[in-house]
Amino acid sequence: MANLIDGKAVSAKVKAEVRDEAAKLKEQGISIGLAVVIVGNNPASRVYVNSKKKACEEVGFNSYEYALDENITQQELLDLIDVLNNDDKVNGILVQLPLPKHIDENAIINAISPDKDVDAFHPYNVGKIMIGEFSFLPCTPAGVMELIDSTGVNISGKSAVVIGRSNIVGKPMSMLLLHRNATVTICHSRTTNLLEICNAADIIVAAVGKANFVTGDMVKEGAIVIDVGINRLENGKLCGDVDFEAVSKKAGYITPVPGGVGPMTIAMLMKNTLTAAKLKANIK
Repeated sequence: MANLIDGKAVSAKVKAEVRDEAAKLKEQGISIGLAVVIVGNNPASRVYVNSKKKACEEVGFNSYEYALDENITQQELLDLIDVLNNDDKVNGILVQLPLPKHIDENAIINAISPDKDVDAFHPYNVGKIMIGEFSFLPCTPAGVMELIDSTGVNISGKSAVVIGRSNIVGKPMSMLLLHRNATVTICHSRTTNLLEICNAADIIVAAVGKANFVTGDMVKEGAIVIDVGINRLENGKLCGDVDFEAVSKKAGYITPVPGGVGPMTIAMLMKNTLTAAKLKANIK
């Protein structure tokens, strides 16, 4: 039976470290602020935004929420971002996605100052991740790396499979594993020999958005399996991209859903915001 990787415990450790550093900065007169922009009334987005506000309170950050009408124009949103880019109280800017269809998400992401891009979605920061000279890491992949590290297993030399090629998780995830000297294979909907590839993997990161997609026969004995997916079944229950019951009988380590990757994403957002504040104050 697999060892359970407790995302709540690992995220609490990360947030405690952030809180301690933030308290030391406060003693030097440096306050940290995160601006969160939400457009419209998407219930899932509201849950995420509330979680981020709560996390800010936990670590001692100032939280600034901008809840905008779903009919706001793209230019009005760009104008707000410009204001936040120039606001010294704001160290990080997060625009909650998805945005309404009449707003170009890329235009909004590109408008955020790279120095305040705590989601690490701006092309400038994405490029820095590619060459390994990054200041910020995308929150979910960074959280996954913390979870893998919590097992004590050395990533270097391991065979890692990332299932999913999104700009938010799959692609940056593969780069972070590569920077740690894993041999990385990216799989996706057109991959023809997925079973064979996964069976050879020491580490599997599932980020495909399909319930119970990774089955027991895809996982070799003792592998680390990280489940990024979160799907709601017809009965209302949440499940991941991994068939937890079957895979946990073979894996060495596995994350649950919920309580695995989810808490880490917000913890790493706090860490990125702290990093932004330190960079601005020229503190290493």
